[in-house]
Amino acid sequence: MLETRTESVFEELQHYVGFSAADGEALRALHPLAQAHFERIADVFYRRILDHPEARKALEGGESQVGHLKVTLQHWMGSLLQGPWDTAYFERRCRIGRVHVRISLPQHYMFGAMNLLRQELTDVLEESLRHQPDEAVRLRRALGKILDLELAIMLHTYREDLLAQAARAERLATFGQLVGSIGHELRNPLGVIETSLFILKGRPASLEDPRVGKHLDRIGEQVGIANHIITSLLDMIRARPLTHAPLQLAEVWASALTTVTPPGHVRVSAGGLDGLPPLQGDPVQLIQVFVNLLENAVQALGDTAGEVRLEAGRPESGAHAVQLVLEDSGPGLDPAIRARVFEPLMTTKARGLGLGLALVRRIVERHGGGIVYAPREGGLGGARFVLHLPLPPEAA
Repeated sequence: MLETRTESVFEELQHYVGFSAADGEALRALHPLAQAHFERIADVFYRRILDHPEARKALEGGESQVGHLKVTLQHWMGSLLQGPWDTAYFERRCRIGRVHVRISLPQHYMFGAMNLLRQELTDVLEESLRHQPDEAVRLRRALGKILDLELAIMLHTYREDLLAQAARAERLATFGQLVGSIGHELRNPLGVIETSLFILKGRPASLEDPRVGKHLDRIGEQVGIANHIITSLLDMIRARPLTHAPLQLAEVWASALTTVTPPGHVRVSAGGLDGLPPLQGDPVQLIQVFVNLLENAVQALGDTAGEVRLEAGRPESGAHAVQLVLEDSGPGLDPAIRARVFEPLMTTKARGLGLGLALVRRIVERHGGGIVYAPREGGLGGARFVLHLPLPPEAA
């Protein structure tokens, strides 16, 4: 029996725009002609944005980051014309689409930006090949296809992320209504149980028979656990006000480490935190982000010796933000659940509510940032979470 292979999204998009290996060869031929113009094209690109008030509003990081963004755009044009146009290329372009969703960039700006690049690069190739009309036609067709492919990838990712956001918002709304109703209803009987326990513990029978006292203590512990579960559920749906105070992430991380005590066979380390500029945010809630991620990583390692590592720095995308990458050497997440890992009540643990990562995402997004699960590169095992938190406007 012949095996059939399902076409990937990237392959489907390539086929749709007609992009082939011959087009790749043409783009590589165009690269040396266009490379000398990359800096000028980047200047034109961001001048157009800065001259348009509405477009300038969508510029993440503001005008102070334009210099860095110009360099990033030049790298983007280089990979556009040199490839390789493989799965890694597709994933890099998808990340750009996700940034557009995160900053709520209107889609018409994507079309306008792509059209500007199309015009500038087309002018370059036609001027360079004005005496080679056949070659100019070949390169212009390839350029059109790759820019159409770029736009298709961005729109595909944009659509997927917007649908996911809408579905998540709907689930959270339903979840919130249910939790809010049940949580408050459960608090009343738990309060009665706690009062009765207090009275019973003061009776002579509980003091005379140690077995009675033991069972009363056990009931008290379980009531405490039930109250903690209800509090966690309510925290998930409540929009607790954020404080906006200057903070150092190195101090936030240090505070989290005082809460989570990893076993001796788990090594926890961090790098790059001391070099980060100050952020604005709620230190208490950001400590909770680190605590939840650390607890998950330590639990994932179980009894196996391993490492949890946090690496901090600035993102390659040029965004006006800091990037935090937390990874462990555990088994990692099953591919089947990666897309749902931040959903409330989603857990693979025998005991657990599945609220930790959902709360992490909620806190990070309320700070204007984002978090994704990104498998470790090179086929390495372990979980890897990438967080972005915005820098204050005044930070360079």
